[in-house]
Amino acid sequence: MTTEGRLVILAGGVSSRMRRAATLKVDPALLREADMKPKSMIGLGENSRPLMDYLLHNARAEGYRDVVIVIGEKDLSIRNHYGAHDRGNDFHGLKISYAVQKIPGGRTKPLGTADALLQGLLVRPDWAGKKFTVCNSDNLYSRRALRLISGCEAACSMIDYDRRALEFEAARIEQFAVVSKDAHGFLLGIIEKPTPEDIARVAERDGRLGVSMNIFGFLYDRILPCLEEVPMNPVRLEKELPTAVMMMLDEYPRSLLTIPLAEHVPDLTSRNDLEGMRAYLAREFPDFSWE
Repeated sequence: MTTEGRLVILAGGVSSRMRRAATLKVDPALLREADMKPKSMIGLGENSRPLMDYLLHNARAEGYRDVVIVIGEKDLSIRNHYGAHDRGNDFHGLKISYAVQKIPGGRTKPLGTADALLQGLLVRPDWAGKKFTVCNSDNLYSRRALRLISGCEAACSMIDYDRRALEFEAARIEQFAVVSKDAHGFLLGIIEKPTPEDIARVAERDGRLGVSMNIFGFLYDRILPCLEEVPMNPVRLEKELPTAVMMMLDEYPRSLLTIPLAEHVPDLTSRNDLEGMRAYLAREFPDFSWE
């Protein structure tokens, strides 16, 4: 059962880390955009093309057509760029719809990635019984990664990135969630904020250290109940997607297949990433075209 062209992109966060001061030299125009827009809409490409265009371009090339973008309740930049209608905006052959992730009263930011995906699925009850892909909006996933997820026949799946292939500084890589799986590649756990002991244990057992960059393939009916019931993380005070995944595995063991992949994943977390991402887009997409 493949994902058959269905994609949810999580873009409803408030980008709190992007608001922190840069320690590297950054174009002042980019800094102004970073103050006003979601990370995925900062004009880093040629002619100020937003980062999300490149993600959608890769997705379209791999057969994705039906896209839900989870947006913040106060953001207009995504609607202004991809279409104003709640459902079915036609954007270069993609049908783009929106789900709004609101900030509850008494909070300064939304409830987290599990809540974001929940909002995305609630607007698409027609996806019941079907598979879909979900990913972040501030990572530029490759065509290969999107293809591996969309073509996977397992009920649920995720890309298991080889940590050695990531091109970030060591301290940053060490913060990424570690993927623990059995001998057949089925997920056992996602270790958020891994300790050095966690890292050593998984590396010794698996012979390879894999990390999650938050790209999954899910069966709608299996993940939805877990998203609805996932508890708040007592420390980070958010409802986190990895917790919902583990709840799903409690009910359906050996149902999420990890897909090993060794490649870098461009990431836009902070202002220090802006110039590097702009250089990457100029190098890897010199002749960007929707044609």
